Amino acid sequence: MNSIFRSAMGADFDRLHPELQRRFSVGLDSNEACVGHGVMDRIWHGRAFVRPFLALGATRNILVPRTGRDVPFTIENVPYSDSSGRETVTFVRTFALPSGPRRFDATMVLAPGGDRVLDYLGTHQHLASDLHPTAEPDGSLLIRSGVHRFREGPLDLRVPDLIGGDAEVREAFDEATGRFRIRVRVTNRRFGPLFGYTGSFTAEYRDVRSLGVRAGLRPVREETRA
Repeated sequence: MNSIFRSAMGADFDRLHPELQRRFSVGLDSNEACVGHGVMDRIWHGRAFVRPFLALGATRNILVPRTGRDVPFTIENVPYSDSSGRETVTFVRTFALPSGPRRFDATMVLAPGGDRVLDYLGTHQHLASDLHPTAEPDGSLLIRSGVHRFREGPLDLRVPDLIGGDAEVREAFDEATGRFRIRVRVTNRRFGPLFGYTGSFTAEYRDVRSLGVRAGLRPVREETRA
């Protein structure tokens, strides 16, 4: 069985740098989890009006309500089967800020149709975003977000572009340093840049059968709607 990203990207996956191919092959079939340790050179925010929204999102581990430079962080990519039997991979980032650790949680599954990745955000998966990954000519990975939905109880609403954020993630492997480089930028079509970070990290791979999914890594609530 292919990994979530290989399935979504098809032949384009083979154009990624080999180290990125391994990192995004994490899944139940590979029996590997990936844990990255590194430093965010910069975590930034947009204009002042953005901060209350970031603070609200932070109560559910969505986005980061602080800025900083040279911030240590970890990212945990661990595969498991969710309550609906779907292969799921965690993308849990923990930032060691001076004011205390902050988390940005996401869990990803293959969307119906297999042509994109579905990204559930936060501890309760109230927000879901379509992700469209592509390989760049230099072997790096570019991920752009698509439709965002808010789901709570019977509600299933598309987030209007006016208040939504367009995310762009770029990840590359630097052979000179042996590190992965990551750049995330979230913008609003009307209000401009909202949030982002830039940094680098090293990765280690562990046998998921022995590692398992540590306590607190899975979301508190799982959303079954795709």
